[in-house]
Amino acid sequence: MHKSGFVNIIGRPNAGKSTLMNALVGERMSIITAKPQTTRHRIIGLVSGEDFQIVFSDTPGLIDEPAYKMQEVMNRFVYSTFEDADIMILLVDANEAEFSAEDPTVRILRKLEIPVFIVVNKIDTIDQARVEALEKHWRELADWTAFLPISALHQVGTDPLLRLVLEHLPEGPPYYPKDQLTDRPERFFVAEIIREQILELYHQEIPYSVEVDIESFQETTTRSGEPLVRISGMIYTERPTQKSILIGKGGESIKRLGTAARQKIETFLDSKVFLELHVKVRDNWRDNEEQLKRFGYQ
Repeated sequence: MHKSGFVNIIGRPNAGKSTLMNALVGERMSIITAKPQTTRHRIIGLVSGEDFQIVFSDTPGLIDEPAYKMQEVMNRFVYSTFEDADIMILLVDANEAEFSAEDPTVRILRKLEIPVFIVVNKIDTIDQARVEALEKHWRELADWTAFLPISALHQVGTDPLLRLVLEHLPEGPPYYPKDQLTDRPERFFVAEIIREQILELYHQEIPYSVEVDIESFQETTTRSGEPLVRISGMIYTERPTQKSILIGKGGESIKRLGTAARQKIETFLDSKVFLELHVKVRDNWRDNEEQLKRFGYQ
């Protein structure tokens, strides 16, 4: 008997969804920073064994009041997971305000006729009394399939969660080749790594106003015959002032960004990398449907 299914992870921004999926998949599928709204797309990570395949899906954080069309699309990515899930995981930050019975997400989850796991993350930051209070709160909201406290960062409780997923996975054939780890190409993750470094190195609104597009990705070799990947990336931002900040005085800031991103990309690709970065202004791209489609927000 072979088991397979879509296991979709949802939650508020910064609940730790990307950290959890990376812990479950065992690979760096989603970018992780301390800033909320890091994940913008729905990203699939695959865990396969001889008699099973789990299709994990990491999603953007649910935004209560979207300020841009981009955030509306991000919310649509999240709500699409209700339609194709075989198992739903609602990841809750142990330190955040609790969901109410009238929360739209809770109301939808209660209506689903599939297993729903309430997974409370960051338990390394709270005491046992808080864990018990959270479990009592969630048990009062509905008869969920499971309640599980974890620390995704320290991988505490992630093995029991994986066993629970396997236990409730329906019978079915594999959806992807067994040696595949994700449905996304390398270029996508390279762009995400560059965006991750922008989130780490810049402040305030800058990281949220940019999008990264990989214009060329060429696998070649050095003169000595070592593998070399030549990458050209374009960073789009909304205003000339933001472009100036990204580049920095004498190009210092973008050089620092390029060095940090190149090092991360080399680790990811296991290859030497030549990285070239440019910055271009695209006015108001976060509210432009044509631009959003071009950047993959569909």
